[in-house]
Amino acid sequence: MTSVSGEAWFADPALVRVLALLNSDGGEARIAGGAVRNSLMGLPVADIDIATTLRPEAVVERAKDAGIKAVPTGIEHGTVTLVLDGKPFEVTTLRRDVATDGRRADVAFGTDWRADAERRDLTINALYADAEGTVIDLVDGLPDIESRTVRFIGDAATRIAEDHLRILRFFRFFALYGSGRPDAEGLKVCARAKDKLGRLSAERVWSETKKLLAAPDPGRALLWMRQAGVLTAILPETEKWGIDAIPGLIDAEKAFGWQPEAMLRLAAMVPPDRERLKALAGRLRLSKAEAAGLDHWAAAPDIAPKLAETAFDRLLYRNGPQGLIARLKLALAGARARGLGDGEALAFAGLCQRLLARAEKWQRPSFPLTGADVLAAGIPAGPKVGAVLGAIEEEWVKGNFNEGRTALLARLTAEAGER
Repeated sequence: MTSVSGEAWFADPALVRVLALLNSDGGEARIAGGAVRNSLMGLPVADIDIATTLRPEAVVERAKDAGIKAVPTGIEHGTVTLVLDGKPFEVTTLRRDVATDGRRADVAFGTDWRADAERRDLTINALYADAEGTVIDLVDGLPDIESRTVRFIGDAATRIAEDHLRILRFFRFFALYGSGRPDAEGLKVCARAKDKLGRLSAERVWSETKKLLAAPDPGRALLWMRQAGVLTAILPETEKWGIDAIPGLIDAEKAFGWQPEAMLRLAAMVPPDRERLKALAGRLRLSKAEAAGLDHWAAAPDIAPKLAETAFDRLLYRNGPQGLIARLKLALAGARARGLGDGEALAFAGLCQRLLARAEKWQRPSFPLTGADVLAAGIPAGPKVGAVLGAIEEEWVKGNFNEGRTALLARLTAEAGER
């Protein structure tokens, strides 16, 4: 008998209390999905979701009587979030799909655990654990947990027809939990249905893609997405650019302790073309910060093989650190991937590593002059003020920021005299 009763999270008093509340007086509740899956795979458990035979109104009423905060986060779909000891537990009434259109489903509440399990997407996501911790498998998910197989429940084409986003979820869960090759039937159906991704909202597509890119190692999943044509369907910018830089980037992340960055991995897959990236950001509805980050990276200059630190400081001042840090990380990863037996690549990797450390500590120097100084020197208000100030600042930058305020005022006085 498979059980999660020995897991630390399962003994959490808040969880024990919620389960006891929902399992009393004719109700039945089980832990569902991710917490069970991750425990059986030896992975950390974050969110704990609960499925119940109780209708959402009954869940709210019981919580209210017990003094537990209930938030109707998705009550029309049967979901109520109970908050106890500062911890959220998402509680969802058992459901079956009445109608689906590939984007949304009309559901009916019920008490049939098998129907609830079979409406889910993947076998590894449809396991339950009861209040004693006993794992209940209604879809043959336990063998897939053991073999690390990511497989659709029942007929793959039917599951994808119910929700086209499951195409991307198939690859994301393969990146996180899969081993070997993806399930052949699932891969074939995803390839056939890839054009249906265009019917989904950009926000849903990007949210799922970003989660996939943030996986510890999405390399194999991206490779199979490319083989199936799914990657081109959602990111046509990668078609000629490819994903060849991803393995080297993953290796560099591990070697240097970099936290996985979905946006840096995206940058490794697309050309540094500001106009194309602007179109990508608009199409996928990237946030302003995400779009700006891609633009900073695309606008930043390439790193020259023998770039001096003083010249790099000037680049930092003119371009800011964000785009250059991204450029350096990708250049460092690429150089390391080429480095074995390549002396020039190893030397360039060393340079990138030094410049990266410099960029991460860099603080922008403060230009000592202001527009008020230019006016005080006799330059009349107007465009000339900015032009004079900019010309002197450029000379100050070329001099590696060494001139102090006194020297710059003298330069300004001379400049004003010439005008």
